[in-house]
Amino acid sequence: MNIERQKTLNTIKTLIAQKHVNVQPAQYAEWASTLDRLSPQLLAASPLDFHAEMNKALATLRTSHTALLKPGTETVPLRHALCATVRRHQTADGDRLIFQDVIEDGPAHLGGIRPGQLLLARDGVPIFAGAPPLFSLGGTYLLTIEDRLNGHRPTTVSVNIPDKPSKDRPPMVEPKALSFRYEGAQVPVIKVSAFPGAIGLSFVKELDGIIDRLTAERRDRLVIDLRGNIGGGLGSLRLMSHLCPDRRPVGYSLTKHHVQKGTKPKSLPKIHALPTSKLKQLAMFLRFKFIHKDRSLVLETEGLGPRTFHGRIVMLINEHTHSAAEMVAAFAKENRLATIVGTTTAGEVMGGANFDVGDGYRLRVPVTTWQTWNGTQIENAGVVPDIPVEFSLSADTWRQDSQLETAVKIAEK
Repeated sequence: MNIERQKTLNTIKTLIAQKHVNVQPAQYAEWASTLDRLSPQLLAASPLDFHAEMNKALATLRTSHTALLKPGTETVPLRHALCATVRRHQTADGDRLIFQDVIEDGPAHLGGIRPGQLLLARDGVPIFAGAPPLFSLGGTYLLTIEDRLNGHRPTTVSVNIPDKPSKDRPPMVEPKALSFRYEGAQVPVIKVSAFPGAIGLSFVKELDGIIDRLTAERRDRLVIDLRGNIGGGLGSLRLMSHLCPDRRPVGYSLTKHHVQKGTKPKSLPKIHALPTSKLKQLAMFLRFKFIHKDRSLVLETEGLGPRTFHGRIVMLINEHTHSAAEMVAAFAKENRLATIVGTTTAGEVMGGANFDVGDGYRLRVPVTTWQTWNGTQIENAGVVPDIPVEFSLSADTWRQDSQLETAVKIAEK
């Protein structure tokens, strides 16, 4: 085991040196030296302790999308296992977790969990905010929930987590990407919880169908809800393209090579249209597989033409809005295409990739930075809303979404 684990450690060190990118200057030689010093302890550790200690070491790099993964083990965070987010909530018996974003048709939602409910225990073991539980894909868990609406009486719900890991992501359950409804005085609200797939053509087709419907109905305002969005792929470009009529540069990514080289964005390859046919998909694949192998590129909106709701868009964000969703929010704010409501986003926008490192482990590290076209760094900063509205525990515990209500009122005006 020591020989195999030593190979894993060596592979991790090499990949960090070659691929890992950081918006802040990183002392990679010092990090590798620290890992060497910890090697005897890591080599002798149990599999569970090795996994935990390696993730502690990777956390010192201070970047998002950085973790050592081992599929099949109980290492999936609540957010990615239940398709729900939680936040700290003070109670008489300590700091607990309260559900915040519960994605439609996710394991938590299907188990009957709703925003504003307290998570008290898993399989009879109490849960406190300082130690959020981890889950495994394919598992079934009994969660103890407390709800004001039933007089604070704890109830137990069964939650089944599908064993369907997402491709090119950390172990997780892919949430339902899109939902649509009307709120208030018939204000359209599009909830976007993820941008699935590398290109996401099924997502794009569904989104286009909703937008076409709003255009046919001549809807002159729109709320886009990005709260709890986990990020994803190029489907985000289609959403950004529906925010404005013309072609506009969104931003650009740089790999470690181009960061060190000081490459200017105008010299990078550009994506300004999503491939809508198999032939175009093949052409894009060949282009970035053999011609532009590097992931440094510029994104530009597609120029889809005017929509009836342009100029009257409200966008909801919160601290659980991640990655590509932050790119969307930053683009909308920088170009004044929407009024941004909610709380500051996560600030985790770099592009990650997974690498096999042996012994069943995969290393996930950021391999590209991301800047808006004006050069704004979102990593570690997030997107700040135009109109701050905090998550209201008193309101949401009674099934009232104060952030959404604010967004709808702004749209109605």
